[in-house]
Amino acid sequence: MIRKIFFLLILTIIAVHICLAQNRNSTADLMSRRNAGLNTGELKIYQDPGIDSLIGRYILYNRKLNGLEGFRIQIYNSSNKNAREESGKVRAEFISKFPDIVSYASFDKPSYYKIRAGNYRSRIEGTRYLLMIRKVFPDAILVPAIINFPDKNTN
Repeated sequence: MIRKIFFLLILTIIAVHICLAQNRNSTADLMSRRNAGLNTGELKIYQDPGIDSLIGRYILYNRKLNGLEGFRIQIYNSSNKNAREESGKVRAEFISKFPDIVSYASFDKPSYYKIRAGNYRSRIEGTRYLLMIRKVFPDAILVPAIINFPDKNTN
């Protein structure tokens, strides 16, 4: 009898510890300003607690992806014998023509070498750059990809 009570007590302590270890973020915390000045107003958000849960799940999902869903411009894709050398040349040319756009070289099995550029959150944002890049690389296309998180200092 004492063993059962002791076991239930330990099980309860573990369950409480696990529940308290979960970090609950609210949307009000996500939108708070740390450097609030004198002439700032106050915003109160009244919403269903389920929304906080959904936003928390979305944040965890993106952390697992190690990025977020977005778009990149694919400027090269080949599986030729000399695709590795060609992809290096295409990337060097891209960097020289568009130094302000980040490019990524990747290899997909069985033997595809790809060069993709940019981190665009929406198709509209990516299309704007795609039209500019197509003047130099006419075979460029916009493809869905997992993009890097945006810099905190930008919009």
